[in-house]
Amino acid sequence: MEAELQKIIDEGERANADVERWIAEWEKQTDPQQDAAARNELRRRVQERYATLGQAFTNFINRHPKHGGGYIAYGDFLLGHHDEDGALEQLEKGLKLDKTNATVYNDLANIHGHHGPVKKAFQYYARAIELDPTEPIYFQNFGTTVFLFRKDAREYYGINEQQVFDKALMLYSNAMRLEPRNFALASDVAETYYGIKPWRFEDALRSWTNALALAHSEMEREQVYTHFARVKTQARRYDEARGHLQAVTNEAYAQLKDRMLRNIQEHEAADKTNAPPASSDASKR
Repeated sequence: MEAELQKIIDEGERANADVERWIAEWEKQTDPQQDAAARNELRRRVQERYATLGQAFTNFINRHPKHGGGYIAYGDFLLGHHDEDGALEQLEKGLKLDKTNATVYNDLANIHGHHGPVKKAFQYYARAIELDPTEPIYFQNFGTTVFLFRKDAREYYGINEQQVFDKALMLYSNAMRLEPRNFALASDVAETYYGIKPWRFEDALRSWTNALALAHSEMEREQVYTHFARVKTQARRYDEARGHLQAVTNEAYAQLKDRMLRNIQEHEAADKTNAPPASSDASKR
């Protein structure tokens, strides 16, 4: 049964790769805004590909109705295709049969994080981590949910808002410990500091320094420079902020760079008159 289920899961990975390739080919060959016939044909192929896979999961469940992993894998598949109602039904069936599968707790936590109750999401993420403390995405998802739903976290854990921030950052830190070379994760962690008030400037800069060390391309490095400039503008370190923006030369960031330079000027002028700047953090993406 496990080998049979794994074949379906592997086919799902191949289906995702096929769909990504079809979309890339379609974007190269057609005008996405104008060619309605090509767009409809692509949609038909994608739906057909995934419908076949969904039927394979259904057939497996019908043959093995006591196998919790089948429901969990199907629910995970549905969740990946934005069918949260269908996913919830399958995942809850799977949980009744298998309470030791970390994936089901993470997936159910994701759903409850979107639709509530959020405190149930906290419980499920904690259980997923307890079952598999080596999976970074569980820590990342948990940290994001704690950060976004701070009021619920305060009530659930009996802590204040600054302690909620600390808890979210601790969870992110665990994700980074398990996946230390992930630039996207490092950037997400660094961006968290924009939502923390009062500002933790030095912590934010250290976090962006870590992201910079993980950047794979000049585009990613310049993206980080814009964040350095934004943080240092808020810290009133205007010359340093301008210095970071001087390193941004890619045309893709030209408009953002101009807005950020104007933002620095506005903050400097406001400092001289003790008035708030004319724009509200114009560099915000």
